[in-house]
Amino acid sequence: MKKLQQITNHILMIRPVAFEMNEETAVNNYFQQKFEATNEVVNQKAQEEFDAFVEKLRKQGVTVTVVDDIKENKTPDSIFPNNWISFHQDGSVALYPMFAENRRRERRMDILDTLEEKGYEITSVVDYTDAETDGLYLEGTGNLILDRKNRKAYCALSPRADEDLVIEFCEDFEFMPVIFHANQTVAGERKAIYHTNVMMCVAENFAVICLDTIDDKKEQKHVVESLQDDNKEIIKISEEQMHEFAGNMLQVRGAFDKKFLVMSSRAYRSLKQEQISAIEKHCEILHSELEVIEICGGGSARCMMAEVFLPKA
Repeated sequence: MKKLQQITNHILMIRPVAFEMNEETAVNNYFQQKFEATNEVVNQKAQEEFDAFVEKLRKQGVTVTVVDDIKENKTPDSIFPNNWISFHQDGSVALYPMFAENRRRERRMDILDTLEEKGYEITSVVDYTDAETDGLYLEGTGNLILDRKNRKAYCALSPRADEDLVIEFCEDFEFMPVIFHANQTVAGERKAIYHTNVMMCVAENFAVICLDTIDDKKEQKHVVESLQDDNKEIIKISEEQMHEFAGNMLQVRGAFDKKFLVMSSRAYRSLKQEQISAIEKHCEILHSELEVIEICGGGSARCMMAEVFLPKA
C-alpha cells in the first residue's frame, strides 16, 4: 500500500435541496437553534453558503465532487455526509448507523457509482448499519477523529457513538481506539457532546482540541499523551470557542501540495491571535461564512466534507 496520508485533496460534498432544522437530531445536538425564517428562505441561504464554500475550496485547488441531494428523500441534514460514509486508502468504504431515522435515508449507493465513474477504485464496503436495529450508533467521522497516519481513532462516547462499535471499526480498519467522554454545559448541566468533531480536529502535525470538555482528568491525560506521542502540537480552545464551532475544522490539501485548515468564518472570528499564529505555523487558514447551516444544522465546515482517500483505478 502507498504511504499513509492524513489529509486529502479530494472532498465529497452534498448540495442541499431541502435544508432545514432537523427536529429528530435536535434532541441531543445542543448546537442547533431555531432560525426565524421560512424553510424556503433557510434552504436558499444554505445553498448560497454551500456554493460559496465550494468555490473557495476549488479556488485553492481542492478537488470537490458535488452531488445534489434528492428532494423526495426528505433529508434535511444531507449536507453533512461525513456522518454516514468514510473512504479509505485501501479502496474500502464504511457505512455507518445513524441515530436519527430520517438521516438513514441519506445513505446513497449511487454516490459510490459516481466516484467509480470518476476513476476511483472501491474494493469493499464495510456496513455497520445493522446496528440501528439494536439502537446502537456510530456516526462516521463525526464521532471518529481519525489519525490515519498513526492509526488512531479518537472518539468521545455519546448516544451517537457506541463503544463496542468504535472497537469493531478499529479492529476492521486497524486503528487503535482512544476513547473518552466529552461534555458541554447545557442549562447548567454537563451533557455529552453529540459528535467528537465539534471538540477536536487532528491535522498532520497538530491538533486543535477543547480539553475543558473532557471532565475526567485521567481521560484528558490519556488523550494529551496520545497526541504528544505522535509529536502533535496541541492547540487548545475554550468551551466558549467550541460553541462557535472552533473545534470543527479539517485540514485539506490544495494545489501544489499546499495545506489549509478549513473552518467557518464564525469559528475563525472566535480564535485568538496566538491560536491563529499557532495554526499558521503549519498551514494557511481557509474560512467561509456558514451562519444558517451552523444555526439550523448544528454542524459546520468539517461536517460538510467527506474526505475521499480512495485510490485511482
